[in-house]
Amino acid sequence: QVHLVESGGGLVQPGGSLRLSCAASGINFRLHPMAWYRQAPGKQRELVASINSDHSTDYANSVKGRFTISRDNVYNRVYLQMNNLSAGDTAVYVCNTRYRARDFWGRGTQVSVSS
Repeated sequence: QVHLVESGGGLVQPGGSLRLSCAASGINFRLHPMAWYRQAPGKQRELVASINSDHSTDYANSVKGRFTISRDNVYNRVYLQMNNLSAGDTAVYVCNTRYRARDFWGRGTQVSVSS
């Protein structure tokens, strides 16, 4: 059973940083792409960043240069380092993987950016 658990969210001031973590189980982690999505109130869920098994990455234009996705295939974790946060980054951040043609999601972690 695929299980994704996020952590690291919280309240931060504009310009601040947070590091999100997602622990994965139930899959051969190193073989699977991982991604972070976010959903703000009243908005559709959007892809923030993704990382493939070969560690290649892709980012939404809105976070390029500020966010960095990485993975640790020893501890089966994917991270999202978020710098220079702004109010527009406020959302629930959700970890995702695709396994056997199905999408699996964590429950998410809240990131709030406010002064």
